[in-house]
Amino acid sequence: MEKESKTVHSLGRRKTSIARIYLSSGKGEWEVNGQNLNEYFCRACHVQLVEQPFVATETLGHYKVKVNVKGGGHSGQAGAIRLAVARALVAMDESHRPPLRRMGLLTRDPRMVERKKYGQPKARKRFQFSKR
Repeated sequence: MEKESKTVHSLGRRKTSIARIYLSSGKGEWEVNGQNLNEYFCRACHVQLVEQPFVATETLGHYKVKVNVKGGGHSGQAGAIRLAVARALVAMDESHRPPLRRMGLLTRDPRMVERKKYGQPKARKRFQFSKR
């Protein structure tokens, strides 16, 4: 008799990126938009950021992760995946909450790009002042 594999669906956001992940028991396989994790994120710092929740809970290599992520750049997408993974780990096992909370991985980062104002070239930049 085969053991039932529990799959958890979770959502994470960062800047303008949205990540939907499906976490199930496995051997540490990653699939991000149809690619391997190291193929999708070229920089090692983004891979390290995404794996932070697993390192905090000491479960690196215990789960299979399938990710659909869209919007923003690589940094925002990595942050969105990190939040989604942390939320999924808590849904999988409630005992993961204290270490994730301690490292601040369950808090959504509220920082967004400030909007451009009219009469200015950017959000805060002004046109050069001319006295005469």
